[in-house]
Amino acid sequence: MKILHTSDWHLGQSFFTKSRKNEHAAFLKWLLNEVETHSVDALIVAGDVFDTGTPPSYARELYHEFIGALQTKKCTLIVLGGNHDSVSVLNESKALLKYLNSHVIASTFGDADDQVITLEDSQGNCGAILCAVPFIRPRDVIISSAGQDAVEKRQALGDAIKQHYATLFQKAVSLREASSSASDKLIPIIATGHLTALGVSQSESVRDIYIGTLEGFDASGFPPADYIALGHIHRPQKVAGKAHIRYSGSPIPLSFDELNTQKQVVLVDFDGDENGPEITTISVPRFQAMQVIKGDLATIEQKITTSDDIANATEAQPAWLCIEVETQDYLTDLQQRIQQMLDGKHAEILQLKRVRKQQVKRLSDKQNVQLSELSVTEVFEARLELENFDDTPERMSRISNLFADAVELVNTNQEDLDGQQGVQNSIQDGGKKSVQSSELGETPENTPPEDTKSLQQASLFFDETEDKA
Repeated sequence: MKILHTSDWHLGQSFFTKSRKNEHAAFLKWLLNEVETHSVDALIVAGDVFDTGTPPSYARELYHEFIGALQTKKCTLIVLGGNHDSVSVLNESKALLKYLNSHVIASTFGDADDQVITLEDSQGNCGAILCAVPFIRPRDVIISSAGQDAVEKRQALGDAIKQHYATLFQKAVSLREASSSASDKLIPIIATGHLTALGVSQSESVRDIYIGTLEGFDASGFPPADYIALGHIHRPQKVAGKAHIRYSGSPIPLSFDELNTQKQVVLVDFDGDENGPEITTISVPRFQAMQVIKGDLATIEQKITTSDDIANATEAQPAWLCIEVETQDYLTDLQQRIQQMLDGKHAEILQLKRVRKQQVKRLSDKQNVQLSELSVTEVFEARLELENFDDTPERMSRISNLFADAVELVNTNQEDLDGQQGVQNSIQDGGKKSVQSSELGETPENTPPEDTKSLQQASLFFDETEDKA
């Protein structure tokens, strides 16, 4: 039984206004060839099939064309929903795709039995059992109660996720016992997930997941499955040093800081060996020339001249560049200088950064930094540096948590937001509520006045910084 593990396709991504359509089309064509070459029995896509909850039409076409082409490969497809995916978008074709040997699990809501899937091998026998766990939305596994502090909420949510895995795993064990009676071979159990495991290395393009108040899931909470296929983290890696728990990573670089990582898919071969599956990584080719060039102006010019990516680029497919200029001075004509170095070359500057040799500076030292060069978090942290929290460190923690909630609200699919706002508050004896206002993105009533004032000051700071930029 051979399983191919991939994730985080992000079909429809706009990369600094550039479409990734050609790259994704080339990757899917390459993936079909790998499925045939390695005689893969099941293909697992561990979340984030699309980049947004409202993917462009060409992204949906790529998705459905791939599923149609996969029918000639005798390979089962399992698609898990991710935090970027819309549950309704994935579910709209679910009923049809089940007739095309494809299983779509968009959310954990619903019958748990539907999330335990039997995967057949090339002979039509039960080759593996899958616990199909997509991105877990808090409302699907837990109901919050008033009076819980942050630690209690994290513990409760972590326990609920762990229990969800345990429930599916126990169903898989029961199914394995029933199926193994006709065979002497022990049927492997596979689990999936789309979340952040503790201790993993992320990249700039990964949208932080705060599953309620849980920032990272402890690997000890995973069930004792034979292989656990994870998604969400774009850098391929093992979890907790265990080879059978891993992220496959995204198939194409979704940010410039991913260029130093070889993209891959993971081939898992269950051949009946008691020592576990044979796990092999398959490198994904680069379908678009991309390069990060760093240094002072003289160094950058020399690297542009000797770059193979730029030399091999064409007018139809130019190289995409991120230029990081090391300088102590603010150069008003920096863009023009760099552009002159590229005259006559097939390359486009998608990102231009000024990098100070002294990376850590107070906001007062950054008056000439453009707002586009800073992330939202960097701007907020710079604003906090101007405040004195020596006597009240807990206040800084509260403000940071409120800001994180605001960022989460901005990054939440409208569909998820509607679902959260649709939950009805039920007031019980003792003043308990099923859902706290803070979880709906509202400012809690007990927020200290000084925290509200600081947040208002931060808002003014954003406006002032944008005007200066």
